Amino acid sequence: MLSDLNAAETSSTRILVVDDTPDNLAVLGELLAPHYQVLVANSGPRALQLAGMTPKPELILLDVMMPGMSGYEVFDILKSDPETADIPVIFVTSLASVEEEEHGLDVGAADYISKPVRPAIVLARVRSQLQLKRARDQLRKQNSFLEGEITRRLSDYTAAQDVSIHALARLAEKRDPETGNHLMRTREYVRCLAEGLRHHPRFSAFLTERNIQMLPKSAPLHDIGKVGIPDHILLKPGKLTPEEWEVMRTHAKMGSDAIEAAEHDALQSVEFMMLAKDIAHYHHEKWDGSGYPDGLAGDAIPIAARLMALADVFDALISRRVYKPPIAFDKARDIIIHGRGSHFDPDVVEAFTTAFEEFCAIAGHYSDSDEILRANEELVRTLAERKKDQ
Repeated sequence: MLSDLNAAETSSTRILVVDDTPDNLAVLGELLAPHYQVLVANSGPRALQLAGMTPKPELILLDVMMPGMSGYEVFDILKSDPETADIPVIFVTSLASVEEEEHGLDVGAADYISKPVRPAIVLARVRSQLQLKRARDQLRKQNSFLEGEITRRLSDYTAAQDVSIHALARLAEKRDPETGNHLMRTREYVRCLAEGLRHHPRFSAFLTERNIQMLPKSAPLHDIGKVGIPDHILLKPGKLTPEEWEVMRTHAKMGSDAIEAAEHDALQSVEFMMLAKDIAHYHHEKWDGSGYPDGLAGDAIPIAARLMALADVFDALISRRVYKPPIAFDKARDIIIHGRGSHFDPDVVEAFTTAFEEFCAIAGHYSDSDEILRANEELVRTLAERKKDQ
């Protein structure tokens, strides 16, 4: 005799047969048992219970006309549950009209078998639906694997890109050893400003989610042009002469030129490079047009560079240099506010004042240790003395 969980052990493929008539259950069970593991249910609620078990059936043969809960109602519940939605269902019914068959297929049934059943037809359709399900499952697994592989490779590519960016930025930093964690701090300042301005009407078109992700990647390259500045100027511990200052100012254009050359050499466009080029070239421009290298003013200065300008100046103010001590955060804030409308975009200053506490937290988190500062100062002195002896 068949019970709800009685099944032949000749196959691990589980098929659920649902019918309120014991004779129909017996006929289908005996027909399928030599080939599959058969579960049977004599009501809709019992069918739903068995369909939710683990392992789940791979196919359901479902009677349409049942008391209490019809086959259509069972079908709707199965398809609304993500756990059972992918199980194919074959309707089995004595309602043999074309309209009923069309209705069963329209609601999403895999097939439709009329009673009295013909063994060869039942076995052929069951086998066909199982083959289709396994093909779909295999395709789903392959797609899942490919999506995972794409995600992994994209992650590897992004990580390699980030490492390359920081390697280039560190190259500039090694020639200007006073900067310490300047790259990390300014990167986070720029991110903070971008987040604060993303909904501002003057900035929202530019500060898309994608650009907000790219800006912190680009920011560390702002001083890449310093690799082209001679040591006796870059490492000079005192004030630069007017002639030396003119040479120092060339680092902005040298940086953008280097990034542009890298763009031309690339086999495909790299999104963050355009932002990095703007930042490197224009981050010393001032809102009133008194900056360098091109003397741009107002909205002619790229937004990315306007954000970087404030981030760079704030960090320079609060950082120790061999020629100056650091100043307090609140005094640096006052200097930035004083530069509103002259050095800095007024709305960028507004975003800065709103996020001032976050700026302070970033500065604290990425602060330079005394050991690093002492080592940097010693390196600057050594290089300067070496230059004198030449």
